[in-house]
Amino acid sequence: MVNLKIREIKPFVPAKDVECSKRFYQLIGFELVSEFGDIAYFKLGACSFLLQDFYKPVHSNNFMMHLLVEDAQHWYEHIQTLNLTEEFDTKVTELVVQPWGMLEFCVTDPSGVLWRIAENK
Repeated sequence: MVNLKIREIKPFVPAKDVECSKRFYQLIGFELVSEFGDIAYFKLGACSFLLQDFYKPVHSNNFMMHLLVEDAQHWYEHIQTLNLTEEFDTKVTELVVQPWGMLEFCVTDPSGVLWRIAENK
């Protein structure tokens, strides 16, 4: 029998300024687990990603992550307390119920990567 079980998937998230992005992700709650060369490994619970020292505006401004959470309201309140827009010149949208039934808001990281943080309703 063929074993096609998946253990993990880790996207490579681009960073314009790696040090700034590392601070950003640690501030919002991700743990910096390790670094090797131009790659930093971040984790929060069972979710993880690799931050890479790579930046092309057309790539970063079209890169999107979807973070499915248990409580989008609590995430939204947490993000609001961090003053990300002032400290990192990023954007945070309003928390809305989408037509497809998810409660969600978006956060743009310092490199232009869009994070959609949502919960199923």
